[in-house]
Amino acid sequence: MPKKVKVSDLVREFHLEIICGEEGLKRPIVTADLYRPGLEMAGYYEFHPTDRVQILGKTELTFFDGLSSEERMDRMHRLCAPEETPCIIISRGMDAPIELLAAANEHQITVVRTAMATTILASRVTNFLENRLAPTTTIHGVLVDVYGIGMLISGSSGIGKSETALELVKRGHRLIADDAVEIRQTADHQLIGNAPELIRHLLEIRGIGIINVMTLFGAGAVRTEKKISVVVKLETWQQDKQYDRLGLDEETTQIIDTNIPLVTVPVRPGRNLAVIIEVAAMNFRLKRMGYNAALQFTNKLTESLAEDMDDL
Repeated sequence: MPKKVKVSDLVREFHLEIICGEEGLKRPIVTADLYRPGLEMAGYYEFHPTDRVQILGKTELTFFDGLSSEERMDRMHRLCAPEETPCIIISRGMDAPIELLAAANEHQITVVRTAMATTILASRVTNFLENRLAPTTTIHGVLVDVYGIGMLISGSSGIGKSETALELVKRGHRLIADDAVEIRQTADHQLIGNAPELIRHLLEIRGIGIINVMTLFGAGAVRTEKKISVVVKLETWQQDKQYDRLGLDEETTQIIDTNIPLVTVPVRPGRNLAVIIEVAAMNFRLKRMGYNAALQFTNKLTESLAEDMDDL
């Protein structure tokens, strides 16, 4: 579920100056989209997106200064009237029109100001809201960065996820999260994983206890967050189960609304899981670059069989 964001969170994050309307600080922000009401300053309110944070920059306020006093009062009352409008931000440190302050106080809407340029402000606020409003979930597993690929290791409790992560860290890769992985889905359907604050940089190894990976292996052994590219599912080896031996069948799993490639690795004594996960990461990179070893092998086999048939 998306996290709740209030106007007060925006004010605190960007150190915005509150000009008026402190009663509106508790208003919710429900979308990461922002809006510059230029057409509204000209009097066109037909398709005004009232649920967005409104930004008044130099262009809007310069145009507004050229309106008559009646038009100025009308424009600002109509801008502040919708109850779902979160707040109004004035950029570049410009002065707030008295008509805006009067209308904002009447409708209890917060007006804030910043010295940032309008485009920079819009970019930073959008990134902040996209992260805070993104759909999130928490998954039991381990997230590691292997050769730049975010590998989410899943499986039943006690199957060896944390031990595999420890071996990967010893081999020079980086830990993002152990046991609980917080995942958020961005606007372009990418999955970003990180560790809860309480267990960040910690790894639980049965028989030893909890260890701090950053303290033992250094700052280069950990990361704060990472895009998840592949899910590696560890499961106990089943003698009667048919496992994919060529790699032609590409499975996927769904996390929130995003499908992620899934690699199932059977676990039994003697298998080096860390090396297998390293190879899975390298193979994923090769596929992304356009090289598929299994497909190439199949094509060569088909050509060889076709040549043998022609010789008969």
